[in-house]
Amino acid sequence: MRPLSFDHSIAVELMKDQLGSFVRAAKSYSEYDLLGSSRVHGWSRLEVVVHTRLGLEEMAGVCAAQVDEEPDHDAASYWATFAEDDDDQVPRIMWMRRTATAYNRPEGALRHLDDVATTLRIALSRLPYLPVLFQGKTMTSGDFLATWVVELAVHQLDLGEEAGHPTAGSLEAVRRTVEAVADVDLPASWSDEDAVLISLGRAPLPEGASRLASRLPVSL
Repeated sequence: MRPLSFDHSIAVELMKDQLGSFVRAAKSYSEYDLLGSSRVHGWSRLEVVVHTRLGLEEMAGVCAAQVDEEPDHDAASYWATFAEDDDDQVPRIMWMRRTATAYNRPEGALRHLDDVATTLRIALSRLPYLPVLFQGKTMTSGDFLATWVVELAVHQLDLGEEAGHPTAGSLEAVRRTVEAVADVDLPASWSDEDAVLISLGRAPLPEGASRLASRLPVSL
């Protein structure tokens, strides 16, 4: 795994831009279409939205959780332990299904997402350049925000082609993260969006890229 870090101010702008992109993408779907399948096996688009909103709520709280400790994870190593825990996805899929059905209609989930995004924008504007503690890992504020830029970009792609494209900066951040986690250089001929979809297993590995089969896909 390669080290990977992001500057605080750059990560803040990337996060603001990609947050807006994800919210617009989610709201572009009708309630009926939100109930359709996403690129995440077993999840509807609505379940992707609810999963992301729950994470953003947690993130907003962590924006105020600065610590004095030195960082022990960066924007790449943060993801490593999750790969170890990814063997059995069924309980997580089923839990998210139950959580999403708490809404009477999908529009309720969209309103909730909007509210959380508004709160988070305020938190981002006040986030100082200090390490934060998130899920037992201490990271610089820039690296912490970068993990969420990645999360939002990936889940916007998970909503489907009709959701539009994540921001160019966030797709580049995901590509850099994949390359750092997998310790591999992805082909320059792959666009950032194609690189993300292929590297995360959302699209098949192209012919002629068999040398990457031992490194891809990665789990973020």
